[in-house]
Parts: sequence; structure tokens; C-alpha cells
Amino acid sequence: MNQSKQGTEEKSGQVRAQGARRRLLPRLLAGLLVAVLALAGVLAFNTLRSESRQLRVAPAPPLALDEAAAAGRLAAALRWRTIASASDAEANADQFAGLQAQLAQAFPRLHAALKREVVGHSLLYTWQGSDAAAQPALWMAHQDVVPVAPGTEADWQQPPFDGVLKDGFIWGRGAWDDKGSLLAQMEAVETLLAAGFAPRQTLYLAYGADEEVGGGRGAVALAALLKSRGVRLDYVLDEGMLVTEGILAGLDKPAALIGVAEKGYVSVDLALATAPGHSSMPPRASAIGMLSTALARLERNQLPASMGGMAQEMFATLAPEMGGLQRVALANLWLFGPLLQRQLEQSASTNAMLRSTTALTIVHAGNKDNVLPGVADATVNFRLLPGDSVAGVLEHVRRTVDNEAIRLSVQPGQSEPSAVSRTDTPQYRALNRTVRRVFPGTLVVPGLVLGATDSRHFAALSDNIYKFSPVRAGPADLARFHGTNERIAVKNYLEMIGFYYDLLQNGGAETRR
Repeated sequence: MNQSKQGTEEKSGQVRAQGARRRLLPRLLAGLLVAVLALAGVLAFNTLRSESRQLRVAPAPPLALDEAAAAGRLAAALRWRTIASASDAEANADQFAGLQAQLAQAFPRLHAALKREVVGHSLLYTWQGSDAAAQPALWMAHQDVVPVAPGTEADWQQPPFDGVLKDGFIWGRGAWDDKGSLLAQMEAVETLLAAGFAPRQTLYLAYGADEEVGGGRGAVALAALLKSRGVRLDYVLDEGMLVTEGILAGLDKPAALIGVAEKGYVSVDLALATAPGHSSMPPRASAIGMLSTALARLERNQLPASMGGMAQEMFATLAPEMGGLQRVALANLWLFGPLLQRQLEQSASTNAMLRSTTALTIVHAGNKDNVLPGVADATVNFRLLPGDSVAGVLEHVRRTVDNEAIRLSVQPGQSEPSAVSRTDTPQYRALNRTVRRVFPGTLVVPGLVLGATDSRHFAALSDNIYKFSPVRAGPADLARFHGTNERIAVKNYLEMIGFYYDLLQNGGAETRR
């Protein structure tokens, strides 16, 4: 009897449990549905509220220029082999002198109206403004160019130093980096002078002669000269990022990336000394082996990536311009950030936007196949995100290598990451407006410059340092930067002149004589 009763109770309990589960399942499904709908609502809300940050402006009227004459002046400038040397300040001095003589002849109004100072082989021009109380602006470019890689001369469609005009392009080393900007600035000033324009704020033109080897004799000296005179700059505009076309995935419009910061730079040397010996009796741990282990650890243990900082502002500006799932993802980084980060880390160019990068660049060890070397050394180059530091990188190397036998040292020439210039300033808005006027339909997006520019040497003189070259570049053009077949389209060169012309008028009120 007791067993029967117990069995009945067990069956009853099972029935009640099954009933409870059946009642719970709809509630769970309903809760899950509510959660999914809530998530979808949040995603939709964030996506829809990410309104475009692009300024609405009218296109600038075409600038009346003699196209052939302007292109010819740039082509002539490309024929000077202004290659700087890190160790010899007088290397190619005749080429720099020749270029500067050509500039004086090509732009007579500029050279008559502006004060010209020569610092080494670098140039500083001053166009005095009408308002003595207004802080001056500084435009930068550099005269020097990188050499052509030995053995690649025959790969050029046009000889690199012939300054050839052909097929609608100006061909030659420096057309893009950076004589194009230098000549375009001078063309703009010359044209404005011819129109009787006088700036409200003083404008400096600073043209270093050794940017490609660090700027130690040029930009550093020019910045020191202005600082000694108590100059405080309203803004600095130097080379940097570009008007990209078809480079940013998912974007069907051109995007002008304005550099508001640039990475720092440091190279760390690793050196190891052991007793040399015969290869027939190798030790358990050789100099090459220990150094290789250290380098492998550094490459495996990269500095951390982040979707914050500069990357976050860039993506927030791009999000409203994207379509479909890309817009949803960029507008909801709180959810999709880790997934996007993993994807971006797969590409070298986008990975470099997210972290301080580690590059193994030099290794030396051994000189004979049957001798164990007693010395092995290597160099690792780091490009630092804003927020990181040289000291922090050195500590990361020391901790990661974890081998006291390996000596660490920092090479000269290191620089900390730049400060990040704000994008909510009148100075940035003037750049933004000018891009939108001269390149109609182009999106303006803040970005991070991965390399180094001369503008970093002026950090003490201004809080508003922007790095942008009004050069159009598609995927096929990126290899031309410091590479083979450097060129600029004539039509784009005219846009560059128009950009500087419009910027000077946009940047502040002007007076006319």
C-alpha cells in the first residue's frame, strides 16, 4: 500500500514537473523574443541616430589658371635631384640651389611681396597679415625627395627626374611627395597676389630640405627660429593623408582623410654577446638561437590593439555614410567592436591604425658557415599610437624578451606620438569646408598618420596641427608613394592649387588693396 502510494506521488510529481516545464518554455521563448526585439531596437536606434557629420557647402567656382603653364612649372621643379643625406648637410647642395633659383623666377610676385629667409637649405617665407593681433598660420611642404631604388630605374614609364608631361599626368620623383604641395601653395599665393588679395592673418611658408631623413636640420631649425621670435601659430598644415578613392571598403564616395595626429617612432636595438666557437660543438643555447627566440616573442606578443581613440572618431564619422550591415556595425561598436577589431587586425594597413606596431627590420649575426658567432644583434622598429610612449615600449620589450643577457638600447631620432588635434575647432572646420568646396561630394574624415612628418617639430608652437595633402589616390596609386612611377594628374594638380587658394580665403576675413 505504501509503495503504491509512493508510486502515485512520483507520477503526480512528474506530471506537475512536465506541466511546469511546458508552462516555462513559452515564457522563456517570450523573454528571448523580447530580448531580441530590444536588441534590434537598440541597434536600429543607434544606427538611425548616427547622422552625417559632413558640412553642407556650395562648390567652389573654378579657379582660372593657365593649366599648361602651371603644370610646366611643377615639371621643371621635378628635374632637380634634391635628395637629402642624413650625414652630409651639403649633399646635392647645387640641386637645392637650382630649385630655389627656379622658384624665384617662376613666382616673381611671391618673391617680391613675401619676406624670404634661408636656413641651411630650407626656406621660410613670411606674408605679413593686416591684423597684427591675429595669430599667424603655417603651411608646410618639403623640397627634398627620396632616391630611386637602385635597379628600378628601367621600371619607370618616364625617367624619374625628367619632369615629363604626358597622358594628362606630371611624371617624376616628388610629384606627389612633396613638391606638388610646395608648388601648389606657391601657385595659390602668386594667384592671390595678382588678384590684389592681402591676408588678415600672417601666413608662413616653411619648406624644409631634409624631411625624408628626419628634418633635424630643416624643420627643427625653422621651428626653433619661430619660437625664438615668440611666434604662436593659429594652425599648422603639412603633408599627410589624402583624398582616397575606392580604398575604404564599403564606401562609394571619395574620402578626404585629415590627419589630426601622427604616430611616434622608436627603434630598439637588441644585442647579445657569447663566446664564439666551432660549429662542430654547438652549445645548447647559441647567440643566434637566443636572439631569434627574443624576436619571435616580440612578434607573437604585439602591443594591444584598441578600437578607441582616433579609430573610434574615424569610425563614428564614417558610420552614417556607410550602407547596410556596415553602417549597423560601425554605429554599434559596443556590440560589434571586437568582431570588427579582429577583422581589421588581418590587414597590415588597418591593423596599424589600431595599435603600436612591431616591425623586425634588421638582423646581423655570423660571417662563416662553420663558426658560431660571438655577437648577434637586431633592430626592431615601433610606430606608437597616441597614448603610448617610448618608455612604455622599452618596458614592453624588456618584459617580453625576458633575457638579461640581451642588451637593449634605443636608437637616436625617436619621437613620441603627437598630440591629437581637435576636430571641433574653427581651424579644422575651415579645412573641412575647403575640402568640401574644392572636392564636391567628398567626405571629410579625421585620421591617424602612420608615418612621420616635419609638422611634429612644431608641436610647441600650436595646438592645431593638421596633416593633409589634397592629392587624389586610388588603390593602384599607393604603391607610387616612395615607389616607382610617381606622378600627379594635371587636373588634380589644379585642384591642389584651388585648395590652397580657397583655404586662405576661407581661413579668415581678407582685405583687398
